[in-house]
Amino acid sequence: MITGPAPARQDGVSDYADRLAAALGHAGVDVEAVPLRPPAPGRWLAATVAAAEAVRRMRPDVVHVQFAPSAYRFSALPGLLPRLLPAGTPLVTTLHEYGWWTAPAWIPGPAWRPLERLRLWDRETALLVPASSAVVVTNPDHGAEVRRRTGRRPVLIPIAPNVDRAPSPPARAETRRRLGVADDGFLLVFFGFVHPVKGVRHLLQALPAVRRVRPGLRLVVAGGFTSQALPEGEARTFRRELEALAARRGIAGMVTFTGYLPAPEVSALLAAADAAVLPFTAGVSLKSGALLAALAHGVPTAVTVPDEPDPRLRDGANVAAIRARRDAAAIAVTLRRLIVDPALRERLAAGGRSLAAGHTWPDVARAHAALYERVLADA
Repeated sequence: MITGPAPARQDGVSDYADRLAAALGHAGVDVEAVPLRPPAPGRWLAATVAAAEAVRRMRPDVVHVQFAPSAYRFSALPGLLPRLLPAGTPLVTTLHEYGWWTAPAWIPGPAWRPLERLRLWDRETALLVPASSAVVVTNPDHGAEVRRRTGRRPVLIPIAPNVDRAPSPPARAETRRRLGVADDGFLLVFFGFVHPVKGVRHLLQALPAVRRVRPGLRLVVAGGFTSQALPEGEARTFRRELEALAARRGIAGMVTFTGYLPAPEVSALLAAADAAVLPFTAGVSLKSGALLAALAHGVPTAVTVPDEPDPRLRDGANVAAIRARRDAAAIAVTLRRLIVDPALRERLAAGGRSLAAGHTWPDVARAHAALYERVLADA
């Protein structure tokens, strides 16, 4: 299984690959991880060649590439892997991001269409999609785009939560006391990589209005800033910007930035939360492992709505919809609705658990194992 170079704590795709490999192991599939890691910054060709050589030495039955442009720092060179991998070995590619990136960007869209239809080249993955025996997508939108561009039908295998429920979490009251939440307080949680596209800036801007209906409100922003998509220097700058924004808004005392937390601590935090909020600037769908983790923990969760809403996320049934993106006022309206309506929170908790119950790592592993068997039979 070929992945990007970042460790799981800094990259969602690497975290997914680690979890998938563990689940496949329990399902009887032996997985060898091959990180595509440059020997020096920018040396993606050398990394691609080295990864292919490692695969050749392993002589696997199937090669599975986990692909997202951000995982490879937007280099197109990992897309050349099919030319370097062992001939005759089936290739599977999972697309974690698709439909918005082109390399090189200066080539107009119409010029790509005949190449993609003939499966000669793909504008985002170079040779990966054209050369793959099977293409996996984690959500229907990516699948529709693959079909539109290439005419081929990808395999849909949804993701599962990126944090499991801790088997023996600390007492809820203990976690809340440690975070400084009063007995009559309200604990609101954002969980995930803290990146500009996650909408935390707009969330902070919304908090003064929300605090007026619940003075004991506390927001915990749980997640690392440094990621494959946000290098360390940029991450430090962004964290300072958010801390300064909280200070200007007079809410610094009610906001905690935890940085990266191990999964058991995230589970304990979610178990102690009254609500979660994911105000992503592009909207939220079930391809978000953070959303599935919150729902699996029974946390009523407010989410922004993408241009093409996920029909499985239903306002008032399993999520609370934030009707506008990049909009502090819209965030405040939805959070106030959650805070003042305990019956709504109970309904969302039950609906969210029910929805998340259909997304488990054993299910994901079984679907992959069956796919590997099919591509081997067709090889």
